[in-house]
Amino acid sequence: AQVPVLACAMWGKNSANVTDTSAISVHGTNPQNLVEKILRSKIYNHAYWKEHCFGLTAESLVDKAMELDTVGGTFGGIREPSHFIQLTLKMLQIQPEKEIVLEFIKNEDYKYVRALGAFYLRLTGRPAEVFQYLEPLYNDYRKLRRRLASGEYCLVHVDELVDELLRDEYVFDLALPHLPKRHTLVASGPRAVDGPGQISEASRRHLGDLSETCRRSLGDISALR
Repeated sequence: AQVPVLACAMWGKNSANVTDTSAISVHGTNPQNLVEKILRSKIYNHAYWKEHCFGLTAESLVDKAMELDTVGGTFGGIREPSHFIQLTLKMLQIQPEKEIVLEFIKNEDYKYVRALGAFYLRLTGRPAEVFQYLEPLYNDYRKLRRRLASGEYCLVHVDELVDELLRDEYVFDLALPHLPKRHTLVASGPRAVDGPGQISEASRRHLGDLSETCRRSLGDISALR
């Protein structure tokens, strides 16, 4: 069961770095613990975090996500954290509503917004919903710029990234929560996923009821692009 994250479970004295008091635990821990402590410390001390992530809300974070032009974890000799991984930590810190995360994933105009939402859901979602919302992205063949550990760039397609998220245990320098094999998940109880790349009817109804505020927020930003 998910329970509120207690204040004593937070770390540091800087209020800019503590987890939102209304956040619930994820996989039995403070959400920010999904990022290893050494990497968290690097992010907290990074100029981008201090200058651009301070005070971000679930709504204003959309603006920063729209500015992303790469995916990746850490890079270079000092293992500098990418903007992508820093925004991931920010999402873990403020824990946006699920509807907002789904709007990120559904966004077809901004591929890096979609990638950020997919990565966040893989870290925090239940196995059934991870398959439900990420499998349809196998139909997205757009190219993403990926920052490698060496600091160099390479191209990766959205569907390839999704395949990594569903198959690998370690992506963008983060250990991913255990994800059962799809056939095991389907056989274990009522079907949570229909077929490859398909969303269940229940999920379709849920998507149809998404917050109009979230839709309008992303729509307004898209119009300005």
